[in-house]
Amino acid sequence: MSDQDMTREAMDFDVVIVGAGPAGLSAAIHFKQLAAEAGQDLSVVVLEKGSEVGAHILSGAVLDPSGLNALFPDWKERGAPVKTAVKKDRFMVLGAAGSLTLPGFIMPPLIHNHGNYIVSLANLCRWLAKQAEAMGVEVYPGMAASEVLYNEDGAVRGVVAGVFGVAADGAHKPDYQPGMELNGKYVLFGEGARGSLSKQLIARFELDKNSDPQKFGLGIKELWQVRDEVFEPGLVQHTFGWPLNNATGGGSFLYHFEDNYVALGMVVHLNYKNPYLSPYDEFQRLKTHPAIRDTLEGGKRIAYGARALTEGGFQSVPELTFPGGALIGCAAGFMNLPRIKGSHNAMQTGMMAAKAAFEAIQAGRRNDTLAAYTDSYEKSAVRRELKIVRNAKPLWSKFGTWVGGLALTGMDLWVNTLTGGFSFFGTLHHGKTDAQSTEPASKHKPIAYPKPDGVITFDKLTSVSFSATNHEEDQPVHLKLVDPNIPVSVNLPEFAGPSQRYCPAGVYEFIYDDKGENPRFQINAQNCVHCKTCDIKDPSQNITWTCPEGAGGPNYPNM
Repeated sequence: MSDQDMTREAMDFDVVIVGAGPAGLSAAIHFKQLAAEAGQDLSVVVLEKGSEVGAHILSGAVLDPSGLNALFPDWKERGAPVKTAVKKDRFMVLGAAGSLTLPGFIMPPLIHNHGNYIVSLANLCRWLAKQAEAMGVEVYPGMAASEVLYNEDGAVRGVVAGVFGVAADGAHKPDYQPGMELNGKYVLFGEGARGSLSKQLIARFELDKNSDPQKFGLGIKELWQVRDEVFEPGLVQHTFGWPLNNATGGGSFLYHFEDNYVALGMVVHLNYKNPYLSPYDEFQRLKTHPAIRDTLEGGKRIAYGARALTEGGFQSVPELTFPGGALIGCAAGFMNLPRIKGSHNAMQTGMMAAKAAFEAIQAGRRNDTLAAYTDSYEKSAVRRELKIVRNAKPLWSKFGTWVGGLALTGMDLWVNTLTGGFSFFGTLHHGKTDAQSTEPASKHKPIAYPKPDGVITFDKLTSVSFSATNHEEDQPVHLKLVDPNIPVSVNLPEFAGPSQRYCPAGVYEFIYDDKGENPRFQINAQNCVHCKTCDIKDPSQNITWTCPEGAGGPNYPNM
């Protein structure tokens, strides 16, 4: 550490929260609610790496309001941007030549969306941030938390945030700022799926030693404004099947909400085997199907983005606490895969952790393990919900979409729902990580994807421009290679260089000389939309995603 780094300023808070998503903001708000009830003025700060709250938030999103109800029972009166109630569920199986609409009565009750709302989760987080600030929470956007700080006894005591002005070569530019130490009696990490600091904490404290590997999907989303004649406010449409084959898990969503907006997205499970598969191009193919294209034609694309999401569920939830802090929301992985919902669970786990931290501070404690949070989770509706759907992902992975994803999962969900948690399968487990699931290219054939038409389908770089992604050019590359030789020496010959396909933003490419020889691996870090797929899917686990300079990345509107 340089002398300049040693002069970092420090600020002390009762609670420090990393990430202004549903989990982090709910934790901050509930902590303040509890403090107000006790007549105490306790301090809490929320750090957000995006340029503003919501800039990096991307989700479908159909919101189960249970988390919001618990946080603010009067959210309607407060003007929450939750306006479009679900009016119609449509479940479809797509084939290359047509589609089949499944009757609603065969779908397990928890899959239905009655009582839920179609929202922009980014806008909901913006609203939550305003509520938090009105209660005295300090919210700092553009402040990427880049380092965890520890006490001498190894307990987490805070984070470093707001490092600016480091040049690409590591030198300090004239506007260099060494960052600030934000110390808390407890630090809560709500970074979302594959959070960079959360990943370090899980490894350091071996939080996953008694859980299955976490599983992930890649969600790719576009926001469209469509014609009046095809707009059906309150329609929720989910599809399985084409363009994905039976061995590749995933599906699509299409949600109609306010102002003629349609949120269109596709989730591809990242345990796919074929290294030639490109989730981005599969999504573009999806849009050519009549069940999707008929809605989009004549419309206007507004925004594009991508984000990894946790799919491991019940079996993959790590230990939630460690000395000095806790994991909340999808940093731990509370998404319900069959429902494609996690925001309500993120909000509720944030509230649980906040209560545990408040009670600990009331008792005069600090920087120890918040066992009360784990106890609350063990007794919670969140855990009960995840237990019911615990076999959906393993069945889908083992038996494919038609037998595992639809037939066996459907049966298992019905039995679990009717019996309160019993399953004929017991509890199935996840064996491999998503990186380990990638097979050598020699076992597969390249996939020929059609060229984009520029009207319904688009190339990656055009799409990235619709994410409003921006990074300071003269800064260190935030995508770190463990071994710079691996991409060319291992990943290219053995796996056909999958990074150029699994990345939905054109970050990675192989450059050849004039003779088509001597490949060189290039990282276009300025394109990165912070989806974290490379950190998850790289078969050599050679790429580590780290936070770039604060405010870098996408700037999502209404996503």
